[in-house]
Amino acid sequence: MVSSLISRASRKFLKPTLLSSSFSSSIFNPLIPSHPNPSQNISITSFKPTHIGIYDHHFCKNVGSLSNFQLVVHISTSPLRLGQDKENKNQSSISSCNVSSGGGVSWIDLYLHTSVQPYARLARLDKPIGTWLLLWPCVWSITLAAHPGHLPDLKMLALFGCGALLLRGAGCTINDLIDRDIDTKVERTKLRPVASGILTPFQGLSFLGFQLLLGLGILLQLNNYSRVLGASSLLLVFSYPLMKRFTFWPQAFLGLTFNWGALLGWAAVKGNLDPSIVLPLYASGVCWTLVYDTIYAHQDKEDDLKVGVKSTALRFGDSTKEWLTGFGIASLSSLALSGFNAELGWPYYAFLGVASGHLGWQIWTVDLSSRSDCNRKFVSNKWYGAIIFGGILAGRLSL
Repeated sequence: MVSSLISRASRKFLKPTLLSSSFSSSIFNPLIPSHPNPSQNISITSFKPTHIGIYDHHFCKNVGSLSNFQLVVHISTSPLRLGQDKENKNQSSISSCNVSSGGGVSWIDLYLHTSVQPYARLARLDKPIGTWLLLWPCVWSITLAAHPGHLPDLKMLALFGCGALLLRGAGCTINDLIDRDIDTKVERTKLRPVASGILTPFQGLSFLGFQLLLGLGILLQLNNYSRVLGASSLLLVFSYPLMKRFTFWPQAFLGLTFNWGALLGWAAVKGNLDPSIVLPLYASGVCWTLVYDTIYAHQDKEDDLKVGVKSTALRFGDSTKEWLTGFGIASLSSLALSGFNAELGWPYYAFLGVASGHLGWQIWTVDLSSRSDCNRKFVSNKWYGAIIFGGILAGRLSL
């Protein structure tokens, strides 16, 4: 009687764990290869015991003691699973490529969909310094055009802020499309979206059309005089990327392009140009660009020599700091002349003294053989632009 009860109890406890026993022997048997046959499709999800008994307790204990064997959690060779793994691997490689090209994880990686990220990088949305350098001359000019004792036109500042973001992005797109063969040979640029093949030239061209269309919408908000003046800058925007192939002075041509806002900002407020004010302001911006973009060009001078493109960094060579000092003096002198003709108050000249110290610090402390220091000094120019803006604003409000 007792033996019959024991036999029934044993069958009750052992029956639900039969699959567990067979499964464990197939995984932990050292005579069975650790790599299963590709035709198999084994999943641990099919193992669903109805209850836990004494036998299961001993099974878990035995598993923990077999440290010399590998526990296979999930094995699946179905086409769907393999396709998902391949897709995840491709997405991972693209993501790591994007992170590498940006020097680290940026807000683009965190907040934008993967399909949009290459276009955001093409427009350099993760590197706003270019937008600041394009915007500051516009802001200077708009503030100069304000009435004495009044703040600059806030609507104009907002329009030009959006315009600077779009035009700078369009310029980067044009540059990457034209230079895609050169960019693949330069360490700093080889992972850009077009050069690396993430985007095709047609996709880049389509994106450029979208950027220019949005820019046109902003330009149409201005007066007719400004529309013509603004549209004329496109000739400079499209031709600048070609200059490095023909002249050692592409930085001067960039200065003519990037500081067009010194003319356009005044025209948007006044409906005309005052040459005695805007031309010195424009000249100061061109000389300022020669300073910061020559420092920037020293990052690529070895690659430029190999590829065969030209720059002021190669032109000036060991005399770079002497040349930059001359351009810095010319820039500050032109700013002083523009402010004098605009009849700005004395605070402007105090700010100009601070700006001269900042520019001098850049020129004489930069290590032209260090890419990181060149980039650090280049990026610091956003503060130089902010100092000049503060001076113009204070000089205008003091009247």
